[in-house]
Amino acid sequence: MQRYQNVQGNSGIAAYETGPDWIRVTFKHGGTYEYQYASTGESHVERMKKLAASGQGLATFISKFVKANYARRQT
Repeated sequence: MQRYQNVQGNSGIAAYETGPDWIRVTFKHGGTYEYQYASTGESHVERMKKLAASGQGLATFISKFVKANYARRQT
């Protein structure tokens, strides 16, 4: 997992990890979620990867567009 840069300093995301067709996001206050092409959509997953790498906007994107469309949750 890579530490999320959190450029603006107010994100609830702590870390992320990416694969060819998925991204895992660890939130500061509750679990790790895996978003896959099949559950979330290819365009959303790819956008999430770019936002994660830039360190800003990922939590907002998830709350606005992805919501509960994750493949699995780990506690």
